[in-house]
Amino acid sequence: MTGAEPGVEARRLAGALLEGALSGRDGLAAVQAGKGFSALPSPDRAFARACAMGALRRLGEIDLALDSRLKTAPPQQVRTLLRIALAQRWVLDVPAFAAVSSAVKLAEREAKTRPYKALVNAVLRGLERDPAPPAPPQANLPDWIAARWTQSWGPETAAAIAAAVRQEPPTDLSLKPGQDAEALARALEGEVLPGGSVRTRLRGDLTGWPGYADGGWWVQDAAAAVPVRALDPRPGEAVLDLCAAPGGKTLQLAAAGAAVVALDRNAARLRRLQENLTRTGLTAEVVAADAERWDDPRTFDAVLLDAPCTATGTLRRHPEVLHAVRPGDVADLADVQHRLLDAAADRVRPGGRLVYAVCSLEREEGEGQIPAFLRRRPDFRLAAIDPAAVGAPETAAGPQGLRLHPGQWPDRGGLDGFFLARLDRTA
Repeated sequence: MTGAEPGVEARRLAGALLEGALSGRDGLAAVQAGKGFSALPSPDRAFARACAMGALRRLGEIDLALDSRLKTAPPQQVRTLLRIALAQRWVLDVPAFAAVSSAVKLAEREAKTRPYKALVNAVLRGLERDPAPPAPPQANLPDWIAARWTQSWGPETAAAIAAAVRQEPPTDLSLKPGQDAEALARALEGEVLPGGSVRTRLRGDLTGWPGYADGGWWVQDAAAAVPVRALDPRPGEAVLDLCAAPGGKTLQLAAAGAAVVALDRNAARLRRLQENLTRTGLTAEVVAADAERWDDPRTFDAVLLDAPCTATGTLRRHPEVLHAVRPGDVADLADVQHRLLDAAADRVRPGGRLVYAVCSLEREEGEGQIPAFLRRRPDFRLAAIDPAAVGAPETAAGPQGLRLHPGQWPDRGGLDGFFLARLDRTA
């Protein structure tokens, strides 16, 4: 398909992306890797992904609006057509005639959906004439997550986090030392954030942005840059980055002049890390191994553990995670984190330091890990972290470490959710 207006096939694949995202944690990636998606022209791929992500960001609102017009539940394929059409209208501002007519054409294509083409037309046109009433931000969260966050963080913070789901986040860049952050921010029509990250709302091919070809920066959410600043790596220090891929924190550590070992069990993800090291001209020893079973006697001045987690804090960039995670995942991953923390602690030299971090909004994965670790390891103590010194909001300070969440910095475009704590080993 060619032309300025994405065609019916792009919209069909938008529905496939949405259904893939709702089917499980790897469903979205599987559809994107498929031949049908890769065969689309680049603008159509971008449109299809934007439709699917828009539907995920406002799924609860969309379903409430549809349910106000549907007397009985239609087949799932029909609901997908309707969801994608409303995402086009509400998120992408596609003209009503284009969103409605393409949805009807898609309904006509399949035997299972053909009997519902009149319903598709009627529901969408009805919502154009008589829009559904506004829904609260929490409507876009699965019920169990909304209840959990309200209990954990209170109604006001939970609502602020939920509101962040609806907004496509800006792009944050971490810079190598010696780069002019102010000049880059001006070139990208952005701003320099506390801590030194550059934030821009520009879209498009990043490889054409100033400094990319020279390796002067890499993409990294401002919140994800905070744990390395809390670790405070120094030139010449031996530093271990556990669970390192895709590598933004490894690049930070190497840029600080540390002698870095970047370890991850996923060899495919490590290839991306190595590509970024090459592009930026930075160096690190890259190791494919399981952090708990790594057969190497070395200890380190500093260890960073960005542990596997539910990743609920990444909802701004990955709204699909809200529909992939299950209640039982929290306890399962908390047990993994417990074991990884113990393995990381054994790698810290006396007098050294450990930073534990997760991009999760669940207390069991963050704040709850620290008191239990300190009981197991009395040779460590919790160190205070000044939020301002590491480029975090002042409201992030807590008794167990720093808690960043997507409702912070709303006037600047928000942050990913992170918990981090610094644990110093006694000399």
